[in-house]
Amino acid sequence: MEPIDLASLLSDSRSDEPGQSQLERRDFLKICTLAAAAVGLPASAASKMAEAAAAGPRPSVIWLHFQECTGCSESLLRTSHPALAKLILDLISLDYHETLFAAAGHQAEDALAEAMEKNAGKYVLVIEGSIPVKDGGIYCKIAGKTALEIAKEAAEKAAAIIAIGSCASFGGVQSAPPNPTGATGAPEVLAGKTVVTIPGCPPNPYNFLGTVLQFVTFGTLPELDAKGRPKFAYGRTIHEHCPRRPHFDAGRFALKFGDEGHRQGYCLYRLGCKGPATYANCSVMHFNEIEGAWPIGIGHPCVGCTEADIAFKVAIHDTVEIDRPTPPDQYPPVGADHGGVSPLATGVAGLVGGAALGAGWMAAKKLAEADEDGTEDS
Repeated sequence: MEPIDLASLLSDSRSDEPGQSQLERRDFLKICTLAAAAVGLPASAASKMAEAAAAGPRPSVIWLHFQECTGCSESLLRTSHPALAKLILDLISLDYHETLFAAAGHQAEDALAEAMEKNAGKYVLVIEGSIPVKDGGIYCKIAGKTALEIAKEAAEKAAAIIAIGSCASFGGVQSAPPNPTGATGAPEVLAGKTVVTIPGCPPNPYNFLGTVLQFVTFGTLPELDAKGRPKFAYGRTIHEHCPRRPHFDAGRFALKFGDEGHRQGYCLYRLGCKGPATYANCSVMHFNEIEGAWPIGIGHPCVGCTEADIAFKVAIHDTVEIDRPTPPDQYPPVGADHGGVSPLATGVAGLVGGAALGAGWMAAKKLAEADEDGTEDS
């Protein structure tokens, strides 16, 4: 299919061939609406995004690859919606992207230098992958320059900087102990600059797309948390909106993959789910617009890939502390990492829902002690 003519798509004229341009226009606006909703913008913002895309010129985007698997780019381009890849390429001028480039060698590097010079102070810089800093950053070099040098040079004249994926956000899997290359996230390397982080392994494409569209259309960035993450996507824990949450509240837990509880959709906390400590919107915005397309949706615990203190550092099936359980808050914490509270104990403790928190906690503590003495079968 030929590239979308945004001007014609946004016009009020109807196509002579029903189902052609009008259908494409609906697809185009649908994606803009999804992106606007993801950022927490009103539906009217979708039209403004579409109008901005048609007005031109398209903003320049320079996309750098460092230590990573290219999974963030691949997930963005392989979304199930057929027009997303075309939309992102039509909304922006992607002037440098090693994976998508036809050019190579000197031609590619010339394109990078030209884009930076021509669009100085205006381009959006996207960094995918961690940046090694040990030994001067020699473990990742492109065209004779280290990733460290390239990142700092490109960031100097960027209008906005976005670190996509956990690797670029905080170092990712490359930064796991013993971190032989000194893999580091973009915010640390570019200290002093505002870096929007979109962590995830990979992140949901709409978290990235919504952020870019907001900046391109309105010249603003979404509200960020202390780690540079957009609050619209990382403002609440997965646990708060998990479809298995009612089972957690009722004390029903899967204990083994494939057991009766697992088949019944019970809570995966005892199997190592990091949802209670992971800030992300996976539970409410599934991947590729496919219902259930996210780890917990297919029966696997959340691994906490958006959290620097958890991802690739806490064993995949170890449990995490539940710092702030949300309603009903009278239920005591589930201390599965100590073997202290069994699903049975948690369920019994839940029956004291009308009692004071202190009384509920004491009841759970006694049951936990009973577990440790071997009187309960956990």
